[in-house]
Amino acid sequence: MHIETDGLVIGERSIGESDRLVTVLTREEGLLRAFARQANRFRSQKLFGTQLLCYSRFQIYRGRDAYIIDEAQAQELFFDLRRDIDRLSLAQYFCELASVLAPQEAPAGDFLRLLLNALHYLSRGNRPLLILKAVVEMRSLSLAGFMPDLVACRRCGRYEGPEMWFYPREGVISCPECGRREPLHSPYRALPPGVLMALRHTIYADLEKLFGFSLSAGGQKLLAKASEEYTLSTLERGFKTLDFFHDVYLEPEEPREPQKPEEDTVNRE
Repeated sequence: MHIETDGLVIGERSIGESDRLVTVLTREEGLLRAFARQANRFRSQKLFGTQLLCYSRFQIYRGRDAYIIDEAQAQELFFDLRRDIDRLSLAQYFCELASVLAPQEAPAGDFLRLLLNALHYLSRGNRPLLILKAVVEMRSLSLAGFMPDLVACRRCGRYEGPEMWFYPREGVISCPECGRREPLHSPYRALPPGVLMALRHTIYADLEKLFGFSLSAGGQKLLAKASEEYTLSTLERGFKTLDFFHDVYLEPEEPREPQKPEEDTVNRE
């Protein structure tokens, strides 16, 4: 059986001297792990189309025991990511996250679209890295069936206040009053209104508007910490690519001189 599909290479490793085993996130078939024979040879037509972070058009043969890539025509290499260690490390984290959450041998169009959009913004460098990270984390978890309940306080139904408490372990929010009255006895993160609105946006917004918001530097840090805590707590595991991102990424410093506070907005674009 032959499969023709477009997909993004989110994992690769060499097999012997010339072959390559790749993990491809496809639109129609979800995650596929397939062998690309002779792909490591310099003159191979599969050399570029099966590289990590390459978006390609594939022709794949489904055998009894394995998938074999017959053709891989590169459509987008995302070459600019390789010029910046921060962006490259974050892109690799997105790939590792997708390899855990995306379905196997089932449609995964929303996962693929999310990841491609994130890589495009990473390549262009026109979105803060911490915002991209939070969007991909929260939306990927939601697509995989791990959407938190951020609508209102878990007890009294309060929608917002000067701050709301987000519980990453439970995936719920609480107003401070209810949090003190009926504590969940698990760590929480206090979020101001703008950051809570952004966190809600990452899971509830239409994909066309998903990346269209901004936060101050401090708001970005809070959002990124909340989304990461929810990701690691929900999946009960760490990610080597995430650790590496933290090792190389230098967070933007807050302004030293008094300035007009930067506005936190959603759907500005």
